[in-house]
Amino acid sequence: MNPTPARRHARRIALAVATATAAVTLAACGGTDRPAGDGSPSAPASPSASAASSKGAHNAQDVAFAQGMIPHHRQALEMAALADGRARSPEVTALARRIEGAQEPEIRTMSGWLTSWDEKVPEARDHGDMPGMDHGSGHDMSAMPRRTSMPGMMGDGEMAALRKASGPAFDTAFLKLMVEHHKGAVEMAGTERAKGAYGPAKKLADDIIRAQRSEIEQMDRLLAGH
Repeated sequence: MNPTPARRHARRIALAVATATAAVTLAACGGTDRPAGDGSPSAPASPSASAASSKGAHNAQDVAFAQGMIPHHRQALEMAALADGRARSPEVTALARRIEGAQEPEIRTMSGWLTSWDEKVPEARDHGDMPGMDHGSGHDMSAMPRRTSMPGMMGDGEMAALRKASGPAFDTAFLKLMVEHHKGAVEMAGTERAKGAYGPAKKLADDIIRAQRSEIEQMDRLLAGH
């Protein structure tokens, strides 16, 4: 039995719809299989990746700054810890606590940099000593030679004498030694600011210069009152 004209017309419409649907499906599938390098735009780099890349540039001076300032800070912390039970002046005690509060986090920051750069983090007792550094235990700190590779670092004899002092004698000795220690840190930070490349390290150098110059002024005032 031959189909009526109406049925033939309906079949032609159904065939056209099926053909169009198949074409759309094939186009969608082909869009997901575009080969690499076909000229299509790649996804933009994430902001965090871009920031890490621009922040990561460092040079040998940045490494030297971190490797030198870590033991320098550690010695300052060692000196500040001696104030407990030895200092007479509340101002000296408060200064020691402020030094601890500022320099402990800075040590952690610089250690993190060195680790991320695959560089050596100084050992806890590495104070940058040079051969022939004084190891005496005398009490006259003015006569103690300071023979270390970093400016402002105390010799073992000076540290031993500071440990044995107490009361006003400790306050005076602490202030005199810490002034010299801070001046050394300011000098090291100045070198980093001039020659470093790593933005965060140069920023830290600026912070050290500003904070420690302010503390030097305070310590000079306290010494003038003794």
